[in-house]
Amino acid sequence: MKTELYNDNFQNFKRYGIPKAQLVIADIPYNIGNNFYGSNPMWYKGGDNKNGESKLAGKAAFNTDFNFNIVEYFHFCNRLLKKEPAKSNGRGKSSDAPCMIIFCSFEQIPTVIKTAEKYGFKHNIPLVFCKNYSPQVLKANMRICGATEYALVLYRDKLPKFRNNGKMVFNWFEWKRDSTKEYPKIHPAQKPIGLLKRLIEIFTDEGDVVIDPCAGSGSTLRAAAELKRNSYGFEVSKEFYRRAKEEMLVLPADNQMSIKDFL
Repeated sequence: MKTELYNDNFQNFKRYGIPKAQLVIADIPYNIGNNFYGSNPMWYKGGDNKNGESKLAGKAAFNTDFNFNIVEYFHFCNRLLKKEPAKSNGRGKSSDAPCMIIFCSFEQIPTVIKTAEKYGFKHNIPLVFCKNYSPQVLKANMRICGATEYALVLYRDKLPKFRNNGKMVFNWFEWKRDSTKEYPKIHPAQKPIGLLKRLIEIFTDEGDVVIDPCAGSGSTLRAAAELKRNSYGFEVSKEFYRRAKEEMLVLPADNQMSIKDFL
């Protein structure tokens, strides 16, 4: 199995000669800029507004959260994904067609659907992830707090490859936080590896290719590697890339990763 992370923009994918993916999965920036910590106690020193604002007040979590271009994203991701098979696998059987999964804010969903259609992704399946906690603790007794995350499964014509041993899959998933003893916390928007593994299991087989164009902490690549999928990721931040390489993408000797340096 190959697991390769590039410190580069996904637009430059051609220079690496990576294979086309069965699944492209990413958490795109929400374009909320300096309001990333707006409802989070981290806005204040020690999480208490009595102590005044912290160094995170009025700051973005990462540079791409100001001007992420979703049209450009789809233009390239459409090329990262392999073509649909010419034939189906027969009546009552799942096809081998690929798909994309995009984590996005609730407000972004209409824009994502509209843009996806322009690039041939005519169909979508909305997914909801339910938490048993909320980061929106400021003035929590005065409003309804968000405790959900959202994503869209996007596909072209044929229903994508579906692997669940004939069992039913709901359109909502439980969002369980990773144990920090097992996986490092690197990125402020890092998704639980257990959740990523569940999605990868459903839409791919062992040996398939998974690509994360916005790799961040490398959690998608770690999840894919543990499931024996080939995975490739792109991360423009040198710091996130370094920490992903040194902390997240480390497995026992019998499942070695190949982390490429392109600085």
